[in-house]
Amino acid sequence: MPKRKLAGAAALALIFAVPAHAEVPPTPAPKPKPVKSRIQKLPPIPAKELFKAASRAAAMPPAVYGFYTRGCLAGAKQLAADGPTWQAMRLSRNRRWGHPITIALIKRLANDAKKNDGWPGLLVGDIAMPRGGPMPPAHASHQVGLDIDIWLTPMPDHRLSSAEREKLSATFMLTKNQLAVNRKVWTPAHARLIKRAASYPEVQRVLVHPAIKKELCRTAGRDRDWLSKVRPVRGHNYHFHVRLSCPPGNPGCRSQPAPRNSDGCGKELKRWYRWLHARLRPKPKPKKPRRKWKPRPPMTMAALPAMCRKVLTADDPPLPARGKRAQRPTATNR
Repeated sequence: MPKRKLAGAAALALIFAVPAHAEVPPTPAPKPKPVKSRIQKLPPIPAKELFKAASRAAAMPPAVYGFYTRGCLAGAKQLAADGPTWQAMRLSRNRRWGHPITIALIKRLANDAKKNDGWPGLLVGDIAMPRGGPMPPAHASHQVGLDIDIWLTPMPDHRLSSAEREKLSATFMLTKNQLAVNRKVWTPAHARLIKRAASYPEVQRVLVHPAIKKELCRTAGRDRDWLSKVRPVRGHNYHFHVRLSCPPGNPGCRSQPAPRNSDGCGKELKRWYRWLHARLRPKPKPKKPRRKWKPRPPMTMAALPAMCRKVLTADDPPLPARGKRAQRPTATNR
């Protein structure tokens, strides 16, 4: 009897039929869908919050770790609120801590300026927090206890009250267009004070507004060596910034390169003035909408030297609360 051709579907079924003795693999169970946790992972705590929570210095030998804009300070010393030739401002901020050589230099400058330069006394602004570190809200430096903000307002002839130290504003030293010093408030004593600060060998830089730098260049005379340390920078309309070199015996401290030997009164100052003039010109409307500027994420402990973890956790300083709980510093959230 001739074989009949099987229909297509029946033929395929016969070809791929599974023998009776073969084992059929079990059907795999469907993978469960991931369940989103209601508790979201907390982002790392900004280092500025951790350092701000420490109200006292770390009980360690004085040491600087890192750079002026990325570091911390152990064994800090606090500047007294009042001295014979200085007064500290904004006491509520708790930012009058520094390396011992910094505190010693403030006292030395205050005494020398009153004795030799006709300056009645210093009004001292920010130095550093008790353990250094990033300082809220806007300071980039002042992290290692080697930076000092000194007001260009002379110390008054009386002790300021706590309320006055919080509310009193420093004197704006420039003209309205910020291209020159205001002759009504600027005096030769201001120039002598800044020159005195730049004359100390442990001082690496003195930062002032470009208009103040220009005035110092104009009146310096033949003695111009100290001008190489005086560097123009924006801001600093009310105060000048003194920066010290790394103290001896601090291998963990990273210093800034030494300033050039030039007095800085030539091409560098002209560049700054081109920038100042550009700010005064009316800006044309952009053809395209500008992209929104995104602020940088806050610095965390991961960006700081490893020793800063020991500085921060020495004596177990209190930490800021995150929601309902206070998060302890760990290797992940630092």
